[in-house]
Amino acid sequence: MTVFDVALGGLHQAEAKLERAASRLARLPVSLESANPEDVVDLSAEMVALLEARNNFQINTRVIRTADELARHLLDLLR
Repeated sequence: MTVFDVALGGLHQAEAKLERAASRLARLPVSLESANPEDVVDLSAEMVALLEARNNFQINTRVIRTADELARHLLDLLR
């Protein structure tokens, strides 16, 4: 398993977290008066989930960029 595989797995996990949060937010009723108690969404928890997903995307893309830079520098040294 390479660094790229680990980072790609992290990107997939971040995507799944983002999709779950977006799905829960999409179910948010237009009017809270007509909402069932089980339909109520905890907006602060969903915002935290969205921020975590964003941070995970940023971290994993930075890992991929850094690994790519290291590989390029290594190849330059070997030439």
